This record gives sequence, C-alpha cells and structure tokens, in this order.
Amino acid sequence: MPPPSAIAIATSSVNRLVKDEASYHKELQNQEARVAKLLASTMEDENAEYQLKQENIAWTKANSTMERTAIEETRAIFPPLRQRIDDAVYKLQDQLEAGKANGASDAEISAATETIKKAKEVSSQK
Repeated sequence: MPPPSAIAIATSSVNRLVKDEASYHKELQNQEARVAKLLASTMEDENAEYQLKQENIAWTKANSTMERTAIEETRAIFPPLRQRIDDAVYKLQDQLEAGKANGASDAEISAATETIKKAKEVSSQK
C-alpha cells in the first residue's frame, strides 16, 4: 500500500482538529452543568463543598466569588486550538492547489474541499 499523500495527511489533520474542538466544547458544557448542579445543591448537601473542591472550584465566602479553574482551563484551550485549525486549513488549501496541479485523485480533492468547507462552517459558528 502506498503511503498517504500530502493532501490526505493535511485533510485528516484538519478533521482531527475539528473533532478535538467539538470534543472540548462538549467537555466544557458537561463541566458547566456539573458545577451548576453542585452549586445548586450546596444548600442541601453537606458534601457539596468537598465535591466543589474536587471540581477545582474554590468558594470564597468573604467576597462570594468562585474560581472555576477546570472550566477556565478548558476555555483557555480554544484560542490556540482555533489558531491551529486555521493554520491547518491554510496548509490544506495549499496542498489542495498543489494536488490539483499534480493530478491528485478526485476522491482526495473532494474530501479536502469538504473538510475545508466543514472547518470554515465550524469557525463561523464559534
């Protein structure tokens, strides 16, 4: 079996990064829901403060502020990840142009085109 072409590698790279971003968004939603549930149960559950600490949330009663470390760490992932996706899309576009000039297969060209379209849709939504 021949090694994958540069356009196939760039296409799979963009697909992986887009899936990673979707996974991180899902993780963020789950963390926020879990924290909201724990905060709602703080009044009823004696163990809630311990569970909040397990979620890396420090509750400061003096000024009633909360530090959501886990959530903030997940949110901090998005800007560099978005930049990596943009860079990978740019590289894929270059590979697509080179592939068209060098006679890449129609399947690779259509997969690359769809991947670029999908990545741009995802970036415009967020």
